[in-house]
Amino acid sequence: MEYISTRGQISPVSFKDAVMMGLADDGGLLLPNPLPSVDRATIETWKGLDYQALCLEIMTLFANDLPGPVLDGLVKKAYSSFDTREVTPLVFTGQQYILELFHGPTYAFKDVALQFLGNLFSWLLEERGETMNILGATSGDTGSAAIYGVKGKENINIFILHPKGRVSPVQALQMTTVPDKNVFNIAVEGTFDDCQAIVKEIFNDLDFKSEYRLGSINSINWSRVLAQVVYYVYATLQLVRDRGAEHVHFSVPTGNFGDIFAGYVAKQLIRPAIGRLMLATNENNILTRFVLEGRYARGAVVSTISPSMDIQIASNFERYLYYLYNMDAGRVRHAMNEFQNSGEIVFSKEERQQVRKDFASASIDQDQTLNTIRECYKSTGYVLDPHTAVGVAAAERLAQNLDDQPVVCLATAHPAKFPAAVRKAIGREPERPESMKNLENLPSRCQTLPADVEEVKRYVMENAL
Repeated sequence: MEYISTRGQISPVSFKDAVMMGLADDGGLLLPNPLPSVDRATIETWKGLDYQALCLEIMTLFANDLPGPVLDGLVKKAYSSFDTREVTPLVFTGQQYILELFHGPTYAFKDVALQFLGNLFSWLLEERGETMNILGATSGDTGSAAIYGVKGKENINIFILHPKGRVSPVQALQMTTVPDKNVFNIAVEGTFDDCQAIVKEIFNDLDFKSEYRLGSINSINWSRVLAQVVYYVYATLQLVRDRGAEHVHFSVPTGNFGDIFAGYVAKQLIRPAIGRLMLATNENNILTRFVLEGRYARGAVVSTISPSMDIQIASNFERYLYYLYNMDAGRVRHAMNEFQNSGEIVFSKEERQQVRKDFASASIDQDQTLNTIRECYKSTGYVLDPHTAVGVAAAERLAQNLDDQPVVCLATAHPAKFPAAVRKAIGREPERPESMKNLENLPSRCQTLPADVEEVKRYVMENAL
C-alpha cells in the first residue's frame, strides 16, 4: 500500500514512512492510494471476529509493510489497556444505540487511536535506532490520550499545546499531572485554532522538523484515522449480524473532521453496509455550514460546554476535499492556498450535491445540548457527556430524513470529564472512574506561552531529545 499527499508534491511512501512523516512534506495530508474496499464474502467472515481480530484484519489492508506478528502484537498491546474486552461496546439505551468509545485509560475516544499509535511509534523508533519529539495540539482529549500513549517511553519526548482555560478542568489535570520526565505541557494564550496553526507552521519548517525529529500525534497522522475506521466496521457488523440490519447510520460529534472522515473511509471499505453519516457540530459550525451552504468559511471560535469541538479550522477537511475534487491534487493546493489567504472556499452546485450525498449535518446549541442530556437521563437513566449529546440531538433532528435502519451515536468521552455541564443538566455530577478521583490532589506541571511560533520553537529546542 502506497501513501500519497493530498497536494501531490511528494513521492509515494510506505505506511511506516507515512506514520513517521505525519504531515506530508509538501504541507498536505497523507492518504492510502487507493482506498481499499472488501467484497461481501470478506464482510461475512468479519462478522464473527472480536474487536482485536477485526482490527488486525482491517489494519493489514493499510499497513502491509508491517510484519503480521508485529502488527498483531501492537494491536493486542494497545487494547489491553482498555477496561473491556469489547474495546468499543455498543449499548442500547432503550431509545438509541450508543457506541461507547471511552473505555481507554483517559476515558475519551482518542485512546482508541493513540494507544495504538504510541506503541507503533516506539516500535518503529526502536527498529530504526532513532528518537522522536512528538509535537501536538489538543482541544481537550487528544493531549491526555497522546501523553498516556507515550509516557515513560525512553525514545520519545512529547510536547502538547492546549488553549489555556479553554479545556475542561478534568481534561487539563489529566495532561498536567502526568509526572513522567518525557512529558511537556504547554498552555497557549489563545484558542485551539491558534495551537493547531502553530503546530502546522512548525511542521512546515522542514529544516526544523528534520533537525528536531518531530513526529505528529494529531489526526493529521494517518494512523489515527485508520485506528478509528475499525470501530465503525465493528459496530456495523454487530447490528447486521445480531439485528438483521441492512445498513447502519452514524451520528458523529466532530470539530476537526477526523472522526467522521474515518467513517467515510469505513463506508468505502464495507459499502453498502454503512448508510448516512450525520455530522454534528456545536455553535462552532464551520462544517455544518459547509454541508448545508456549500461554503467552508472561517469564523470566530465560540467557547461552549463541549470544548473539544470548539474549532473553526478542521485539520482533516483537506482529506475529504481531495476526494470531493476527484483526487485532483492541484485543485486541493489551490483551494487550501485560497483558504489561507481569504478564509473561505466556495463550492459549485455539483460539489454541493455530492457533499449532501456523503453527509447530513446539524448544529446543536448549548441549550439543546443540556436538554438532550437531561431528557436522555430522565427517559433512560443513561448519562451523556456534552459532546455525545450533540451527536444524539443531531440524530434526533435528522432522523425524519432516514429510513428505519439503526442509528448509532458515537459517545466520544466519559461524562465525568465534563462534570459542570452534566450537573447543570441533571442536577448532579456523574460518578468518576477510580483513576480520575484524585486528580486535583496531584502535583501539576505546565508551561504557559503566548500564541507565538518562535516561543514554542524555543521551548521545544530547549527540551528536545
